[in-house]
Order: sequence, then C-alpha cells, then structure tokens
Amino acid sequence: MTTTQLVRTAEDVFGWTELRPEQLCAMRHVLDGRDALVVMPTGAGKSAIYQVPAILLDGPTVVVSPLVALQRDQVAALRAAGAPAAAAVNSARSAESNEDAWRDFAAGTTEYLFLSPEQLANPEVLDRLDRRRPSLFVVDEAHCVSSWGHDFRPDYLRLRDVVERLGRPVVLALTATASGPVRTDVVEHLGLRDPAVVVAGFDRPNLHLAVRFGTDEDDRTRAVTQWVTERSGPGLLYVATRKDAERYATDLAARGVRAAAFHAGMKAADRKQVQDDFMADRLDLVAATSAFGMGIDKPDVRFVVHAATPGSLDAYYQEIGRAGRDGEPAEVVLFHRQEDQGLQRFLTTRKPDLACAREVAGLVRKQPGITLAELTDRVEHSRRKVTSTVNLLESAEIVRITQDGVRYADDGPTPAKAVGLVEEEAERQLHRDRSRVEVMREYAGTRGCRRRFLLGYFGQELDEPCGHCDRCDDGLPDEGSADVATEHRPDAEVRHEMWGRGTVVQQDGDKLMVLFDEVGYKTLSLAAVEEAGVLSAG
Repeated sequence: MTTTQLVRTAEDVFGWTELRPEQLCAMRHVLDGRDALVVMPTGAGKSAIYQVPAILLDGPTVVVSPLVALQRDQVAALRAAGAPAAAAVNSARSAESNEDAWRDFAAGTTEYLFLSPEQLANPEVLDRLDRRRPSLFVVDEAHCVSSWGHDFRPDYLRLRDVVERLGRPVVLALTATASGPVRTDVVEHLGLRDPAVVVAGFDRPNLHLAVRFGTDEDDRTRAVTQWVTERSGPGLLYVATRKDAERYATDLAARGVRAAAFHAGMKAADRKQVQDDFMADRLDLVAATSAFGMGIDKPDVRFVVHAATPGSLDAYYQEIGRAGRDGEPAEVVLFHRQEDQGLQRFLTTRKPDLACAREVAGLVRKQPGITLAELTDRVEHSRRKVTSTVNLLESAEIVRITQDGVRYADDGPTPAKAVGLVEEEAERQLHRDRSRVEVMREYAGTRGCRRRFLLGYFGQELDEPCGHCDRCDDGLPDEGSADVATEHRPDAEVRHEMWGRGTVVQQDGDKLMVLFDEVGYKTLSLAAVEEAGVLSAG
C-alpha cells in the first residue's frame, strides 16, 4: 500500500490534505501487518493512524477506549467526517441501543467498534468479535497498560489474551505520554510482536512552564484562586480530591468566573453536561480531578493549573498537554507544597488482599485452566479484585495466563508460601509507585530549565535551555561544563551496589536520575557517583 493511497484516502474520506511524517510511517506499518506503538503529543493526530488504514483493510477495527465520554466523542467525530459506520457499546447506552450496535456489527456494516477493556473480559463479547475476525485491534491510551503509567485498570493487562483469542489481528497501541519504561511495559504486556515504535517529539514550546510554592494550604488556595481569576479562559484546574473540585468551582464562580466542578462522584449526565458546556465555551474553567480531560479535543485551552502535585510526571505531562493545542501560547503552572508528597504516598498505598491471593492461588492449582470468569464465580470478591489479584500472582511468577485459562507455575510454591511472594511483589510495586512521586518533587525543585528536565524524563535531550519557563526567566545557575561519562548517558544500563540493575533516565545539572528495576526512580549526586564508584556499567 503506497503513501499516495493513504494520502488520497485521508483526503477523500476525512478531508485531510496533509498527513504528518510520523502518522504516515505508523500507517504504513499497520498496512504491512506489523504491530506498532505510537507515542505522539496530545493533539498531534493519533486517531488518524487507525482511522485511515481501517478503510483500506479487510475486516472491522476494534478500538479499546477507557472512558465512555471519550468513546462518544470519537464516534461523533467519525460520523461528522462522513467516515464508514462507527459505534460504541457501553453502559451509558440503553440495552436496546447496544444490541442494535451489535446487530450492525454482525451484519458487517460497522467499520469502527469502540469498547472498554472491562467489556473485553466478557466471553460473550469476545465470541461476537471473533465471528467477525477484526483486522485491526487498537489500544487507545495505551499507557494504562503499564505499571509505570497512570490510571491503571487491571483489565488492560488482559488485552494480550484478548488479541490471541481474536486470531491475532494487527495491534496498534496509541498514547500521548510514554517514557522509556512505559514503552517497554506496553510492548511486553500487550505482547506486541517485533513492533514498530514511532515516537514524535515531546516538546510543546508554546507552553510556558512554571512552579509556584505555597507556605500552607490556605496560602495556596488563595494564590490559585487569585491566579485563575486574573486569567482569560478557557482553562483547566486540576485538583487532588472531589471536595477540592467543588470548593474551587464555588469560590471561582463567586468571583465571576464561569466555573464548574467535574469528578467521578458526579452523575454521568452531570459530567456530560459540564464537558459539553466547556467544549461549547459556556464555561471558562473546569475544576477537575484527573477524571476529566482524557481525549478532550479543545484546541484553545489557554492555561492548565494544578492546585496540587500529581503522582507522576507521566500524569502531569498528559494533563498539561491539553493546553495550547492550537499552537498559540498557553500557561502551565503547578502550585506545589512539600506536603503534597504525603497525599500521593497515601494514594499509592494499595495493600494486597492476601486472603484473596491465597484463595485464588489454591483454586488455580486445583483446577488448571480455570478462567477469570470462573474464578470470580468461585470466590466472594469483585471481578476487578480477582483480576488485580491474578495480575499480581502473575507478576510474582506464581501463575501464568494462557489461551486455555490461568495455570499454576510448574515449579510454583504452595498457595500458603505464595502469599509471602505476593506481599513482596506488592511491596516492590509500591516502592516503584512512590519513586514516581519523588520524580515530581525533583521537577518542582529543579534549579535548571524545566523543559529540559521534562523532556529528559521522556528520553528527549534539549541542547540549550528553553528560554520559556520560570527558571529560564529568572536566569539559570552556571551548571559547569563537565562532560558526562559515556556510560551515564540516557538509556545506558548501569548497576548499583545496593539497588541492582537500572537504566539512566537523564542528567539534571549535578544530579543523575536512574530507574532501577527493583526500587524505581532514584536521583543521585553525580559527584558522589563519580567519586564513590557506586554505579558500574550494566
């Protein structure tokens, strides 16, 4: 399939007269039958990468999309473009509407079908898909697959099995935020075969990056409210809790800002109304938890403010990427307090249910090949908890997932001993999660160029300070001219005498950030590393 055919299809069907080189590259791989992982900034046109090839491939395209609102917007966009038929099956639609969608899909009139990862755990759904044999399987927001990503949902880890069940169609994974570790995780967990990895630049030079520091919570609340009041929207204000979303929306509305709250505790109809009002410019600002914004395609967002520090730089980049998608200047401000780390540490504390782990391990050992659905029926726990437990058992190498169901490892320990291994694995994952919180603290406190720090985390080097962040505005300190040893360059494998194997992420002035397999991210003094020799080539 030639580039000319892709460009012609894009123009004839969607009216797009030009495709970016990264889009064309990924499209060609998909048409050649090769799996692909595509990392492109928000607003760079990731959806086009499946929308155009789908028309040229035989068989339907299944799109795994995590949010009902996102599915609705994607279907509406395809219908507005006059593309081949698109439909979504989800809990927000009536049973009759969903059944109509399945009937059209079975009849072969639907090209794009949008589903959530949770729906794909349903054997009946898989049977319906299998009868049509999809030619392309798209995983949107693919960072959700990774333990290094965010918004983790356990059913994402089972998509690899879904792909095999459907006869192994071409798999296309799409995300706007994926550092090196996240990309590796996505490839592994989705079982991508010799994938083409297409990574566009992460730099958004029209975004001015800044961090402000508060002395206490009241001081920060006043500062955030004042800052937002003085800006012209539209804008987004991200907060840590539902209560904060309501409070900020109320306070800002009292100051004349057309503001509304958005969080997962609201009714679906109310959330939809807020989103629609924001998109239609009937609101100046949405005060939201992280539940808002994924897939939102509003190009003229003029600022994104965080009233508390997120749990990872991955999540932060995803959220600030909603600003300035029209290419015009936009402001990005993080209001940081050291105490934010305590909240994020609390939020990352997820103690495993050891009783559930022992029960599930025992059932798998007694009944090799048992399915997740059968496990859920046999234990008194939710399907989500059972899925999370099986994922944890698999990470601890106690069970393995096959096309024939869940099986106990050939040399696996007894279920009683497995509990200890599960606890160790959960503790290791906790250390990794908390290390990402520390990276956010490093970003807030860096003395160097913020854009250089941010891009370095995602594996992109910036030769010179950006000149468009608060640190550059204030004048950067002299970082010296010492060269970094070759083995300490980004992506170099190293070994620490205490923490084991790791991969260099970036150098930030006189500090070296390393991601260790067992303990997560650590920031080391470059001078100490060189003098003490605690790192060796991996």
